[in-house]
Amino acid sequence: MSTASGVTAVVLVMLAAVLIGAFGLRLSRTTSDFYVASRSVSPLWNASAIGGEYLSAASFLGIAGLILAYGADMLWLPVGWTGGYLVLLVLVSAPLRRSGAYTLPDFAEARLSSMTVRRTASVLVVLIGWFYLMPQFQSAGLVLRAVTGAPVWVGGVLVAVVVAVNVLSGGMRSITFVQAFQYWLKLTALALPVIFLLMAWRADGAPGISAQDAATWALPLASGRDFPIYSTYSLILATFLGTMGLPHVLVRFYTNPDGRAARRTTLVVLSLLGAFYLLPAVYGALGRLYTPELLVAGRTDEVVLTLPGRLVGGTLGELLSALVTAGAFAAFLSTSSGLTVSVAGVIGQDILRGGVRSFQVATVLAVIVPLVLASVARSLPVADVVGLAFAVAASSFCPLLVLGIWWWRLTSTGAMAGLLAGGGLACTAVLTTVVGGPYEGWIGALLAQPAAWTVPVAFIVMIVVSLATPDRVPVDVARTMVRLHTPERLNVNRGDWRPRRS
Repeated sequence: MSTASGVTAVVLVMLAAVLIGAFGLRLSRTTSDFYVASRSVSPLWNASAIGGEYLSAASFLGIAGLILAYGADMLWLPVGWTGGYLVLLVLVSAPLRRSGAYTLPDFAEARLSSMTVRRTASVLVVLIGWFYLMPQFQSAGLVLRAVTGAPVWVGGVLVAVVVAVNVLSGGMRSITFVQAFQYWLKLTALALPVIFLLMAWRADGAPGISAQDAATWALPLASGRDFPIYSTYSLILATFLGTMGLPHVLVRFYTNPDGRAARRTTLVVLSLLGAFYLLPAVYGALGRLYTPELLVAGRTDEVVLTLPGRLVGGTLGELLSALVTAGAFAAFLSTSSGLTVSVAGVIGQDILRGGVRSFQVATVLAVIVPLVLASVARSLPVADVVGLAFAVAASSFCPLLVLGIWWWRLTSTGAMAGLLAGGGLACTAVLTTVVGGPYEGWIGALLAQPAAWTVPVAFIVMIVVSLATPDRVPVDVARTMVRLHTPERLNVNRGDWRPRRS
């Protein structure tokens, strides 16, 4: 792919994001517009926006790279990332919308009547958001370097600037339009080249994976990683349960008009994600055949960008490569926008004074810290880093939401202990892996995939401590549970459920 076509693709995607975001600015005036788009987003728009922000660099580039490297084991990633929405649909989506909160800390305070739990939840939201933003900025740098030869930090800065402009201009209202557009761009950017790649593969005689590779690469639970059975099941647990704990995903359900719309949104999301995740596996398999040098060089995340030029070639190959590059930058922009809104919402509400001005200041803080971390942190495969963020979410907010919504005996002391135990252990494992790892042996496997032990620890600690502190059950828990589980169309007295700082 020529530098000119790659740069043109990047510029067009960024220009489209800014122009669509500017349209959202015309509609954003109130605090509710900035935080939850005034709770007026339809299921199809919301599902497209969720698909836009959820399909990150890990989905667009990372899955194909990991499949190239490790084979069928890595198919659990798209299965888990999609299946997590089924768990979200069944357990969380409608009650969470009925809570009336703006952010996860809002929900924690309203459910448990505790500012301490709220502050702890706020810290975890910011940490998860930053863990997730880091690989977006790093991947943007890698893609721009592959296209233009620019230093790695340039791509991250470009994405950070465009995201900040969009979020500053219109908040949630603005990025809803941007992310919905970017989902369909990403789907097109992978689906259209696949048609030509498969035609080229067929014209080449449709070669298959070699018998030597098939012994490990084409079989599940037989990858080259240490302790594959433990790693796979821990990964499944993290992705299935971590989805419901991702702040930038959950904030989307606050934008639906009611709980019924939230459930419809989740059903549409399942369809959109299922369609998208059929595609990266094709790139990974073809990459194993035609770009093995990327595996040797440790640049597997570039397989999606490399294949069109390698298999198709010529002007058509160059145009397809430019389209894939545009889709990759759409992935960085959309996911980074959702994460920035969720992190800025918490910083603006819980650290600053609240309101539109605080949200705008918090937006700058939300992108600067992970941008700096991305420039100094050791680069890991993007899907691995995102998987660690899922593990933290599964070990902290998943127990808080499931028990908070479905178990009236959860206490503020129990929730606090569980967040510190599960979230603290998962964060420690993540930081240890990112900064000094990966390590070898069982210690390395437990740190690289911590969900299998940190999630049970969080649930057990929350339950045991709650049973030991029955006097800390909120006095208004009965009214709270009625509000969470009663459909909006029923005329009942729901009480005044609004967090004190919302």
